[in-house]
Amino acid sequence: MTAAPEAPILEAGLIAAMRPLLHPAELLAERWLAPGTAWEGLLRSPAALARRALTHRLAALVAGRPIDLNVVAADPAHRRKKLLVADMESTIIEQECLDELAAYAGLRDRISEITSRAMRGEVAFETALNERVALLNGLDAASLEEIYASRLSLMPGAATLIATMRRHGAYCALVSGGFTFFTERIAARLGFDSQQANVLEIAGGKLTGRVRQPILGREAKLAALQQLTEDLQLQAEDTLAVGDGANDLAMLRAAGFGVAFRAKPIVAEAAQLRIDHADLTALLYLQGYTAPEFVGGQAA
Repeated sequence: MTAAPEAPILEAGLIAAMRPLLHPAELLAERWLAPGTAWEGLLRSPAALARRALTHRLAALVAGRPIDLNVVAADPAHRRKKLLVADMESTIIEQECLDELAAYAGLRDRISEITSRAMRGEVAFETALNERVALLNGLDAASLEEIYASRLSLMPGAATLIATMRRHGAYCALVSGGFTFFTERIAARLGFDSQQANVLEIAGGKLTGRVRQPILGREAKLAALQQLTEDLQLQAEDTLAVGDGANDLAMLRAAGFGVAFRAKPIVAEAAQLRIDHADLTALLYLQGYTAPEFVGGQAA
């Protein structure tokens, strides 16, 4: 279980109330990963008790409280992941870059509506991307730097997540349906090992309203996870993927840990694991890291 670090509301009484609900699973051991913020228990569970069923039962206990509850396999050999593949927008950063470009151009409402539909899975990502970028035809390319400098902020916990996983030997990849102008800068800022995204076409210092082909979307994100897993000679169980939108679902389903982070409902319901309240350091707690093991990331 995890709570937001700024509101460490986990307490012993809640843990005590949970124990009877574990039956027929047996609680073998428990520990605080961070007092008030993250707790884990080691369970021995009958084969017939599915993890999702247990999660739903325990979730009723914390309903209405800003607490995340997940059940993961007790697998010491693969608990700490060796590969992280992360979406960028609304995951590693707090914004959607296209929406920020739209606001700059006075088109926020028109473009945000398309973004929301795409993230909910109501319209194909590639179609939505082309529609939104076409509305930006003629926008001064210098606006990209201004938006990066003044409108984008890191998601809380992002720097610590990347710094800690890299310190412990993991490869960290930023794979976004956004644009390389932003992924290159965010990846360098946080120390990602690699990045990939779509390329905005620019001519004469202006956006042309087009994206270079092929467009990186849902299948490309899955392919990136699979290719990196192969290149690094890892197993799927060694991987962690995190994202919030419908175009992240394929990679979330394929990863050892697939985490829906503050995700759209269609993604949160389908993903193996979900974090709705805590920050990105919750991904470290899922891997069994304790707060004293965290590495301070670069400044946000």
